Amino acid sequence: MGRRAGGGATASRRASRGAARSEPEAARWGRAESGRAARGKARREERGDSGDSRPAPVGGGPSGQLLPGFAMAERGGRRGRRERALLWCVLVAAWEAAWGQLRYSVPEEVPKGSFVGDVAKDLGLELPALRHRGVRVVSGGRTQYFALHGKTGHLVTAERIDREQLCESVRQCVLRCEVIVEGEMQVYGIEVEITDINDNAPSFREAETELRLSEMTAPGLRFPLAEAHDPDVGPNALQRYELSGDEHFSLAVQAGPGGDQRPELVLAKALDREEAAFHELVLRASDGGEPARTGTARLRVAVLDANDNAPAFSQAEYTVRVPEDVPVGSALVTLAATDADEGINGHVKYSFHKVSDRAPEIFDLDSETGEILVKDSLDFEEISSHELEVEARDGGGLFDTAKVAKVTDVNDNAPQISVRSALSAISEDAPSGTVVALLHVQDRDSGANGEVRCSIDEGLPFRLEKSFEDYYRVVTARELDREEVSEYNVTVRAADGGSPALWSSAVLALRVLDVNDNAPVFAEARYSARLPENNAAGALVLTVRAADADWGQNARVRYRLSEGRVRGAPLSSYVSVQAETGALYALRSFDYEEVREVGLWVRAEDGGAPSLSSNVSVRLVIVDENDNAPQVLYPPQAPAPGAGWAGVELAPRSAEPGALVAKVVAVDADAGQNAWLSYELAKATEPGLFRVGLHSGEVRTARAVAERDAPRQRLVVLVRDRGQPPRSATATLGIALVDGFSDAFLQLSHAPAGRQQQQPQAAEEDLLTTYLVASLGCVSSLFLLSVLAFSAAKLGKARLRERLSTPSARCHADGDFAGDAVDVAGTGTVSPAYRYEAPLTTGSWRREVQFLGPVLPSPQSSAEAGAGKDEEPLCSSQPAGEREAKPGGAAAPPVQPPEWPAGRTARAIRETEAVRRPDMAIARQVLCLSAFLCLPHARSEPIRYSVAEEAESGSVVANVAADAGLAPAQLADRRARLASEDGRQHFRLDRGTGRLVVAERLDREELCGQSRTCTLPLELLLAHPLQFFRVEVAVEDINDHSPVFPEERVTFRILETSDPGSRFPLEGARDLDVGSNSIQAYSIAPENEYFSVSFGSQSEDDKYVELVLEKPLDREEQAEVGFSLIAIDGGSPPRTGTTQIHIVVLDVNDNAPIFMQKLYVGQILENAPEGSVVLSVAATDRDEGVNGDISYQFSQAVGQSDSAFTIDPTSGEIKLTKPLDFEAAENHELSVRATDGGGLSAICKVLVEVVDVNDNAPELVVSSFSSPLPENASPGTVVALFTVRDRDAGANGKITCALEDQLSFSLRPAYKNYYELMTVSTLDREETARYILTVTAADAGSPPLTTTQTFTVDISDVNDNAPVFNQTSYTMFVRENNVPAVLVGAVSATDADVGPNAKVTYSLAPAHPAEQPPCSCISVNSENGHVFVLRPLDYEQVRQIEVLVSASDAGSPPLSANVTIRLVVVDENDNAPLVLHPAQESSPPSSELVPVSAEAGYLITKVVAIDADSGQNSWLSYHLLRATDPGLFAVGAQSGEVRLRRPVTERDAVKQKLVVLVRDNGQPPLSATAALSALLLNDFSDMRLPHSSLATEDESGSLTTYLIISLVFVTLLFLASVAAFVTRKLCERKELKGGHVLYGAGNLQSGLADAAAAGTLPHAYCYEISLTTGSGNSEFKFLKPILPSLPPQHCGTGGGADDEQDYPRGHLTVDTAPDNLGALSAEPFNSLSFN
Repeated sequence: MGRRAGGGATASRRASRGAARSEPEAARWGRAESGRAARGKARREERGDSGDSRPAPVGGGPSGQLLPGFAMAERGGRRGRRERALLWCVLVAAWEAAWGQLRYSVPEEVPKGSFVGDVAKDLGLELPALRHRGVRVVSGGRTQYFALHGKTGHLVTAERIDREQLCESVRQCVLRCEVIVEGEMQVYGIEVEITDINDNAPSFREAETELRLSEMTAPGLRFPLAEAHDPDVGPNALQRYELSGDEHFSLAVQAGPGGDQRPELVLAKALDREEAAFHELVLRASDGGEPARTGTARLRVAVLDANDNAPAFSQAEYTVRVPEDVPVGSALVTLAATDADEGINGHVKYSFHKVSDRAPEIFDLDSETGEILVKDSLDFEEISSHELEVEARDGGGLFDTAKVAKVTDVNDNAPQISVRSALSAISEDAPSGTVVALLHVQDRDSGANGEVRCSIDEGLPFRLEKSFEDYYRVVTARELDREEVSEYNVTVRAADGGSPALWSSAVLALRVLDVNDNAPVFAEARYSARLPENNAAGALVLTVRAADADWGQNARVRYRLSEGRVRGAPLSSYVSVQAETGALYALRSFDYEEVREVGLWVRAEDGGAPSLSSNVSVRLVIVDENDNAPQVLYPPQAPAPGAGWAGVELAPRSAEPGALVAKVVAVDADAGQNAWLSYELAKATEPGLFRVGLHSGEVRTARAVAERDAPRQRLVVLVRDRGQPPRSATATLGIALVDGFSDAFLQLSHAPAGRQQQQPQAAEEDLLTTYLVASLGCVSSLFLLSVLAFSAAKLGKARLRERLSTPSARCHADGDFAGDAVDVAGTGTVSPAYRYEAPLTTGSWRREVQFLGPVLPSPQSSAEAGAGKDEEPLCSSQPAGEREAKPGGAAAPPVQPPEWPAGRTARAIRETEAVRRPDMAIARQVLCLSAFLCLPHARSEPIRYSVAEEAESGSVVANVAADAGLAPAQLADRRARLASEDGRQHFRLDRGTGRLVVAERLDREELCGQSRTCTLPLELLLAHPLQFFRVEVAVEDINDHSPVFPEERVTFRILETSDPGSRFPLEGARDLDVGSNSIQAYSIAPENEYFSVSFGSQSEDDKYVELVLEKPLDREEQAEVGFSLIAIDGGSPPRTGTTQIHIVVLDVNDNAPIFMQKLYVGQILENAPEGSVVLSVAATDRDEGVNGDISYQFSQAVGQSDSAFTIDPTSGEIKLTKPLDFEAAENHELSVRATDGGGLSAICKVLVEVVDVNDNAPELVVSSFSSPLPENASPGTVVALFTVRDRDAGANGKITCALEDQLSFSLRPAYKNYYELMTVSTLDREETARYILTVTAADAGSPPLTTTQTFTVDISDVNDNAPVFNQTSYTMFVRENNVPAVLVGAVSATDADVGPNAKVTYSLAPAHPAEQPPCSCISVNSENGHVFVLRPLDYEQVRQIEVLVSASDAGSPPLSANVTIRLVVVDENDNAPLVLHPAQESSPPSSELVPVSAEAGYLITKVVAIDADSGQNSWLSYHLLRATDPGLFAVGAQSGEVRLRRPVTERDAVKQKLVVLVRDNGQPPLSATAALSALLLNDFSDMRLPHSSLATEDESGSLTTYLIISLVFVTLLFLASVAAFVTRKLCERKELKGGHVLYGAGNLQSGLADAAAAGTLPHAYCYEISLTTGSGNSEFKFLKPILPSLPPQHCGTGGGADDEQDYPRGHLTVDTAPDNLGALSAEPFNSLSFN
């Protein structure tokens, strides 16, 4: 094997010798080499020569040539042994040279799987070893063209092989591959030559080619044709060309620089387009194969025509009627001009020739189709007609013209409204018919489209009147009201008569000026405020607000107080009002005990002239403050602090607890809760002996009097009110404790003391029973009295209703209210109704009066209604003189409203206006009629003047005042002014002289354009009275403009073959002047022999200018002609305009292009970017214009090289379209054709040589790779086999390989470019589990290119590591009484190995191999190591367990490790304390004896208990849970000792029961109880205890229980009755069934009842007023609304105006409030006095 591998070193020498052979010999040798090797091996076997065991050499050329010589040496036995040894040496050397390299040949296009060579036999490989040793074939490219047959060992084709695709321009095509033996990591090279077959026919790049030749082309000219291409080589390549066609053309073939054949087309006969416009030819190419293959291309020769025909329009003039509203972009007309020529000579383009300045802005002409489009909006009013002259010109410069005209009017102008004069403000008292504005309306359209109709919006107090022609006046139609509408935006609309009609509008903004016609209105009908007494002087009480609907000074409101008196003092000394803000201030401090209420009137007055005012009532309620301390009435206080007690109360010592000793009586001057008093015991000689009733002030005993109590007791009682802050007083009592005052007391005092001591509890129970019986009787009596009182009240109310139902009350009947008082349906809110309830007597009888509140929404109606009636009460039993309050009451007297000044009310003002309005209306009508008659009649014809344009500013036009019949003085008095329609002031009026003068320079062309007449209309406006005159000024033209040509230079392109007499239209000059000042003639300067000018007109507005050709043109004699065209107008002096005419003579195509070189050679780097210029080709043509314009294109290329190049058709630059690849093709051959505009062409060759650059990085192909690798692999193990190659040539293709930073691996060269990756040291997976190896291949280019290949070698695991626990031992805790299978912890072990070797399982192991696990209550999860306790544990039995856990892996053999687990049991509080003493099982328990004389701390007994738990769960504490007398005993918390807390007293029961709680300190704590019994004895000798008393003590108190139940039942029954009574009263008030109202729904206008539809119903309010000075309530109370709607109650209908209702006591005065005149007022409640 070593010598066989070494043979690879001579591969290069063998390849060079093999390449020197001829192709036929190499082919024959390649096919016979396998047979020779077999025959040589057979001969050696027959001879029995065993001198060398190596297999016979195969394939090599030298070896094949030596085999025949070796046979001759064997046949000639005469040669000696030395010669044979020499021959063997030569044979061995030849075999070594050929070893490792095989060469085969195969034709292209053979099927897949075709036999190529017997590789197994040639390499000496046995067939069974092919599969076991991993033999495979690897190719260097991406496609594997060959494969190794596994059963036969033959090399076969894996894909169809196309030689032309693989080796396009290479004559010898060789494919290389390698045979790799995986098991031995050996490589053998194979070369396969692909031989060509004739499988491709010649082909042309284009199947059909067209040549364009002018009919004037001279015979004998040659035209290069496209070459055919055949991918085959040798005799199969292209050999000859043939042409078939007509007599006009022939074929010539030229030899190229590389020996290629280039066909050329030769014109043999002159062409005639009229005879034949096209010639069809066929070019055929044939190769030399057997059989031969051919390819054809069709040639189409188009004969080009000469330009000898001019375009011609189908019509000389086009007439189009176009509506002026045609949309922008619409097509108007399409012009058509035809040309008999073809090609560029027959291509017609359209352009404007002679048009106005505005035409290019309005119209757009498509140069190709001749379609005229609208580019801008048309306006008939601006220009009524457009005339366009269109020129059609072909490619040869010949042309024709046509005219297009007409525009029609449509309704596209909306009417225009101009405001000539207008008012901005008008007074609201302006009379009807007042002129507001003067308008002028016009429409620029004509006919019905210009007829205008004007209108104004309905519902406005204005109308529109026509004044004169297009003038209109806007006048008022009725009176205005600023409060209703303060501003008007009057929209005047003008519509024309078009279809559809167009309209426009103008808005007149008119502001209504205010007149003082509204009085101030307060925000509320009445005001009420609460003011605490003892207020600071100047304190703000409230603020009244009044609003005035007027504006400005008329709406400025000021406030003042009406005169009045309070307790005899002026009202102004108590309160004041701020004039600007309406703030009401208290000027002095009020005292609730003196003045409890103040009523006053506030007047609001506006700032108008005359001013208007209104009043509102204000009620101030003084709120009580706690400013008086309680006053003790009893006991009377000592006159001096040291005088001793004022009196002594006697109290018997035998008094029971609760006995009344004395009563403290006190009063407080304040009211409400400030007067509520409470009594408290402040100091006493014996605090526990007496108590004081909190609300009654009664002093009672708190306990029985003891012997040790002092005989004289002193008490201090504190009396405190409920004010904030509270005030107090003290009362001192002296009490003497005496033995008794009667016999009963003496007997009681001599009674045996022992009996009283034996039964103190029975006495207390008897006293409680007595109190319960007394309470039950009181509650029952109270309940019966309440029932009787309710019945009496119901009976009295029924009688009261009978008395009130008599028709004696004086009420308002239907019609007492104004109609607008309730007409509020349209406002959305119904006036609220109020109900007032007023008790008027001091008895139990009550009379109810109902009032309706304000129902008038507007102050106007209030004023009118209130002024028409006198202020008299509604219902009263007293005359008017007795309605004042009686003096002496606590309440302040009411403040009477002041008398209103005459002529100051709103109603008086409106009555005055109502009287004056008819007279004012008549006066306005007379005034308007007089003004109308005084207006002069308007002139039917306007005043006309004329003025020359360009007149200076200030030039006099005429005296317009004299022509209008006006004096100059009238112009200033009547404010004369000028108005024009367009708003520009071209003229101004001199008011002093009446002259019309020019205001600015006039330009007729700017004002009127090309119109022959120019008139400026204007109006002369005069006021007081309104009058206007129409004036027209005509502006006359002067010669102030020169003719102007549209272009300064005009160029004509005329063929040299044009006939004399041809006419060429020109666009004439334009002169803005009109008439004789316009253009009159044209001339040429300097004159020439070729052209003249023709000027004329077909009509008045249609003038033309044409150039006439007088002599034929010759381009060779003169290529260009230039002169000036002059236009002259008819002014004096005349003005001229000039333009330059440039004539270009067009040439005829009679010269073909000529290249400067026949062959162009260029070099370019293969990495040149796209767009790089390779080289430029250049050809010249003597013709000019389009005939001399040369375009370049590729004609033919070798192969597909043309796809990588592009040529600029104009400059001839050849550029790259994609990157080149030197490795794919070293050069490219191109063919370039140059063609002029006439169709003549020439061809040249271009050779592009590609220069190699280092642009291919080395390629690294992995042939074999082994991963993972066991970690116990020995050094020198081959891991990977790979090959490297570089497609570049020379130094760029030399490669070196290196391995980066690795100590465990290295690279070793194998065969040619093959390398082996192998280990150099031992591996350890635990140290490094994966190796990432980077192999770098670098070439020798500049700069060098590199390629890296990463090999990831995984190291497979071997079980060489045992599991390791993360702790040396584990300690776990579990609480006792745990649930079964509880998780207490987990053990964890890790294994450094991977896979099954690292899978750890856990199990319990005995401490010694021969033992079993010590405890069956513990289990370990084998997967995750979780430790479980399988059954509950008891701390009292087991406190700690130790087990051994083993961790084993899954390797073979397995490895393991052990760890110790200590399980600690934690104690739980699961045992309650156990009481040892006293024993709890005995019944009844034993009693402890306690002497009565024992002191505090005396030990009675000790409770002893234990707990089975440990720690703090066994710590016990003792607590007294229950006891007959808890304050008598104490239990030690830690010791359990029961001791006396205090000494035993006589009141303590003899038998005491105790329950002691014993609790541990666990969580949660557990406890137990111990019951004790103690007997209190005088001495231990008296042990008699009556068992009957002990048995029956629980039965006491039965009677007490029954009495309590009865008392509760009767109390509940009483409370239920009271609740039913209150509920009944509330329901009666809501229903309002029994009340008496002054007027009902029938008395009101229907508008109030119908107001519900507006969304709001009337709200009723109830007010309760007590009017007496008795013990009843004397305060004015307001309650919440109780009526959802006005009930249908009615007054009596029999009362007239004089009927009155007699009320026994009290009085009620009703008056109308000034702010709500005409409606009922709440005056009675503002003037109440309390006696």
